[in-house]
Amino acid sequence: MRILKIISFILVIIGALNWGLVGLFNFNLVSAIFGDMTFLTRTIYILVGIAAIISLITSFKSVADEY
Repeated sequence: MRILKIISFILVIIGALNWGLVGLFNFNLVSAIFGDMTFLTRTIYILVGIAAIISLITSFKSVADEY
């Protein structure tokens, strides 16, 4: 479970940094590296989304365990 949390945290950070670049500079780093909506780009977006859901669930679970 710890490995899953670490991987999801890293992917969420990558997604957040990419959105920060899009918001600040209108520059999508993932698309710049892997191409505009290629299979690999879409896969990365899907993995970041799944990682966000996992991070959300594990965060709520850890808060609930404290109480």
